[in-house]
Amino acid sequence: MNFKDEILQGIPAQLPNPKSYDLEVNHAPKRKKILSEEEEILALKNALRYFEPEHHATLLPEFKKELEEYGRIYMYRFRPDYKIYARPINEYPGKSEQAKAIMLMIQNNLDHAVAQHPHELITYGGNGAVFQNWAQYRLIMSYLAQMTNEQTLVVYSGHPLGLFPSHKDAPRVVVTNGMMIPNYSKPDDWEKFNALGVTQYGQMTAGSYMYIGPQGIVHGTTITVLNGFRKIKKSPKGGLFVTSGLGGMSGAQPKAGNIAGCVTVCGEVNKKATHTRHTQGWVDEVIDNLDTLATRVKAALAAKETVSIAWDGNIVEVWEHFDKENIHIDLGSDQTSLHNPWAGGYYPVGLSYEESVEMMANNPTKFKEEVQRSLKRHATAINKHTAKGTYFFDYGNAFLLEASRAGADIMAENGIDFKYPSYVQDIMGPMCFDYGFGPFRWVCASGDPKDLAKTDQIACEVLEEIMKNSPEEITQQMQDNITWIKGAQENKLVVGSQARILYADAEGRMKIASAFNKNISEGTIGTVILGRDHHDVSGTDSPYRETSNIYDGSRFTADMAIHNVIGDSFRGATWVSIHNGGGVGWGEVINGGFGMVLDGSKDAQRRLESMLFWDVNNGIARRSWARNEEAVFAIKREMDRNPTLKVTLPNFVDDSLFKN
Repeated sequence: MNFKDEILQGIPAQLPNPKSYDLEVNHAPKRKKILSEEEEILALKNALRYFEPEHHATLLPEFKKELEEYGRIYMYRFRPDYKIYARPINEYPGKSEQAKAIMLMIQNNLDHAVAQHPHELITYGGNGAVFQNWAQYRLIMSYLAQMTNEQTLVVYSGHPLGLFPSHKDAPRVVVTNGMMIPNYSKPDDWEKFNALGVTQYGQMTAGSYMYIGPQGIVHGTTITVLNGFRKIKKSPKGGLFVTSGLGGMSGAQPKAGNIAGCVTVCGEVNKKATHTRHTQGWVDEVIDNLDTLATRVKAALAAKETVSIAWDGNIVEVWEHFDKENIHIDLGSDQTSLHNPWAGGYYPVGLSYEESVEMMANNPTKFKEEVQRSLKRHATAINKHTAKGTYFFDYGNAFLLEASRAGADIMAENGIDFKYPSYVQDIMGPMCFDYGFGPFRWVCASGDPKDLAKTDQIACEVLEEIMKNSPEEITQQMQDNITWIKGAQENKLVVGSQARILYADAEGRMKIASAFNKNISEGTIGTVILGRDHHDVSGTDSPYRETSNIYDGSRFTADMAIHNVIGDSFRGATWVSIHNGGGVGWGEVINGGFGMVLDGSKDAQRRLESMLFWDVNNGIARRSWARNEEAVFAIKREMDRNPTLKVTLPNFVDDSLFKN
């Protein structure tokens, strides 16, 4: 059976042969046992409903074994035999170009070069899932191959509810992930309901089919590192950035450090993740001895080298050893997946990777104690460095939140705030999000690197033209992006699909997209798929990250994200998604995303103008109402450009009125 036929068949009528557990693949950790006997029966019934009754007797013991051994039912038997990667769009079966584009993006998320745990359908973060099981994957790909532009596919946490009649301007797919009743949104709730097979943690771009490998955040990470050094008034050359995490998105950190021009040390305990990033060129060197590491870093700093080094071990050891060796750390952070602290997101110092994996599955109570012990030790080591001048920031991965819950010394004197800011509070919020700058990304559906090079050129030309008339307030942001896009090819950022990201405001996004659409209509380039990270101006309500610089008391509300996805859906997005959970944890954030296919048509032009304008300015308006001065400036500028935009502006109150 060829690729197209296998896609079209969906769940095969005849059972495929069982598949062996591939030890060469980076697998998800075993999830802890959380279901009662009665609930385990329910989970098995839920899994078997995807298959004809004649197969239940064969599949039941197999699924029961998966649930016992891995804590989830993945249906490994149904993994396709074909290689999963982002094929050129014309290789997909189907009646709708938009649906084919979505198939391309789904397969990119599950590409072994891209996904963290591909056989468990997890893209990054330890639990950021595209689907819950392989039956869902097969059904959804089959539905997309059958779909017309008069239908919409509805997806409930990985499960395809079905194809419904709609119209050409409706989204082709609407995705929800983990949308729980609020009182059922604690970490153990996720464990339970995910094990039952009724919900999933879609993270951000994992469950919305918009991940583009570590490049997806390397640009934002580069901006963060550059502006971190600007904040401490030091050149990156001869500067040291220490952080941790090389799996999934955090693999962007050493590449960003190289682009910024500093020395980067990034700790990682999973040797497979380190090997992947090293072989892909995302990190330059790997060192597994602390004395060797200290000697290498001292030499690199003295020579003002640009180099990234993976520490093959626990990052806590580095913080402590560098304190002993009196190595000054300029910038410090952490990007381990602490939104998922008890199931593989953070590995405690003093335990090997293998010991941690065994303990988290078989003695989760003890493992939690070890993680919290490690977080306290981790924070103590960081505090010693900040006392000597290190600028430490939380990378929005819930490091400070979980450290505080562990009882670590990271609280400010008022007992309410953390000692250290979120990078959004200090850098990304006031410098980017409030002005409307966020992660605009695109994928060349042809799969042709020449198309990507052409789109880089188009985007650069558009930005340079816009910059001629840009106000002083956003000159630095514009220049950073022009520098970025000019160096994109030489930095070899592509992993998986032929994709690119840069930070742009509404004007930049609309003008770049319009230029793409024009070139597509002229045959200069092929179809382009637009998207963004949820980590953006308006897609996400996250009080410890994206909206951490909202100070009017509304940062714990989620109206903005909900309005964002509703507005995108009727303004022309090709697919939309809304999730509970993201980079800071289940129950800690609501975030929404979109995808949009540009095919060179007038319809595509109409949609991009309507949707991209709303997608950004919804967030600027909310940030403006919170009295963020940069956002007030930005929304006034948008109202001047577009007389049909009328936004409620805040009045500022004199603080002296409240003084006795």
